[in-house]
Amino acid sequence: MLAPIPDLANYGISPTHGFLPDVLPLTRLPDPYYNKWEAIAANLQALILSKRLRGVIDRLPVLSTIGLEHDAEWRRAYVLLSFMAHGYIWGGDSPSDRLPSSISVPLLKVSEHLEVPPVATYAAVCLWNFKPLFMDEDIDNLENLASLCTFTGGIDESWFYLVSVAMEARGAPIVPLMLRAIAAAREDDAKAVTSCLSTFAERLDDLTTLLVRMHESCDPNIFYNRIRPFLAGSKNMGEAGLPNGVIYEDGTGTEAYRQYAGGSNAQSSLIQFFDIVLGITHRPTGEKPTKERGREGHAPAPKHNFIMEMRQYMPGPHARFLQDVQGVANIREYVEQNKDNKPLSVAYDACLSMLRALRDKHIAIVTRYIVLPSREVRARSRSRSPEVARRKVNLATASRQQPQGIAYDARGAAATAQKAADDGKKSALKGTGGTALISFLKQARDETGEPAIEEWTKRFMSRVHKGPGQNDFFAGKPEEGAGLLMSHTVTEEVEMPGLAGTWTIDDDVGGICNY
Repeated sequence: MLAPIPDLANYGISPTHGFLPDVLPLTRLPDPYYNKWEAIAANLQALILSKRLRGVIDRLPVLSTIGLEHDAEWRRAYVLLSFMAHGYIWGGDSPSDRLPSSISVPLLKVSEHLEVPPVATYAAVCLWNFKPLFMDEDIDNLENLASLCTFTGGIDESWFYLVSVAMEARGAPIVPLMLRAIAAAREDDAKAVTSCLSTFAERLDDLTTLLVRMHESCDPNIFYNRIRPFLAGSKNMGEAGLPNGVIYEDGTGTEAYRQYAGGSNAQSSLIQFFDIVLGITHRPTGEKPTKERGREGHAPAPKHNFIMEMRQYMPGPHARFLQDVQGVANIREYVEQNKDNKPLSVAYDACLSMLRALRDKHIAIVTRYIVLPSREVRARSRSRSPEVARRKVNLATASRQQPQGIAYDARGAAATAQKAADDGKKSALKGTGGTALISFLKQARDETGEPAIEEWTKRFMSRVHKGPGQNDFFAGKPEEGAGLLMSHTVTEEVEMPGLAGTWTIDDDVGGICNY
């Protein structure tokens, strides 16, 4: 007997707003008891700039969560406490590995209530951190959105969050749409499945249009150097100054270090929902495809450690929803069983093509906003004195350090060096971080097209676009005796911890939307 198709109401998911809250986020907690939290959040940027945030929070009393009633209030408290916590940890010249009880005690209680980790997740900075400027306009319109809390107070940070908010709102109708498609496939209603898939493809194209607007109001250098460090977690952050993680003080004196990944768009339930309903399998980075398939009536079982770990950073009901959809997803199987139905096959392949295009654009954004700025930072640091280079320690400045610790695969490097010595070749040490991230993103993109039905679709999505040359008019035309050397493109290794930690190919990790 087939499992029932999940009911959105059972998971707190809105049929119109998707994973965004059905009730708009509160702009302020109604109980005056929490005015101290609101006051700090309202002045967060000034307190960080003046380096007085830690002193203010150290003097803050431990407020009880008993005054929080409705879910909207609990979510508002989570946003406030998460921003204060990350501002406290990353707002100084060096990170703090201790979070005072005035923040940690209520944050742990609020996080437990909402079933989220006590860290600034995607839900804290995006899903529950926005407001519409005009109530009579849609929230999938970027020009109608504003962020409630930011670390920097700048439009670049708000825009970075709001692009994701608008994408969540624009993609929200896809969730009930594809649940209807699953039901139609059970009833062998090919026409209805085709219609749902066609609409899905159109919405995916809309999401790509929103994503590429990132550059309009978010500068890559400002994001990398000023915004991104505050979004970092405490896991795999040795190079950034937190080798053990962070202690959440509770007054007992026996607290242990905790390590959490930071905010990442890989924590978007919407993106993982797309993969599940289309039957897309993501393998550990570097693993080749096999003929293994999911059980009848089930989507292929997820294999990627990073993807599954990111579900732990989603609100609990959302993660359970994805798990339950995994058990009933049947679209890929249904399309494969009806390959002779050309409209159905074309509609399914169109969804894969649009999702692959979305991931293509995301790779370009990751390159522009993380990989290239990290190279610029390293280039500038070479011309600075060691004192200046070490003046501030955070996620952005970590790339200035020599490759060691978590930003460097010591075991892999040693093995590579030994092998090179045995072979009499020059050692090529393998860096981790940026290069592994791009490798994962490219593999995730390529895996998106693997279930394609039509052969022409597979060829279309497997095309390799040739980049421009080096603008060398004489390349390939050496003068006699001149010894002109042909230059080849070299892919530079970029050592850099990601927002959700530093990931290596050997650890089977990466990020679909890991900015």
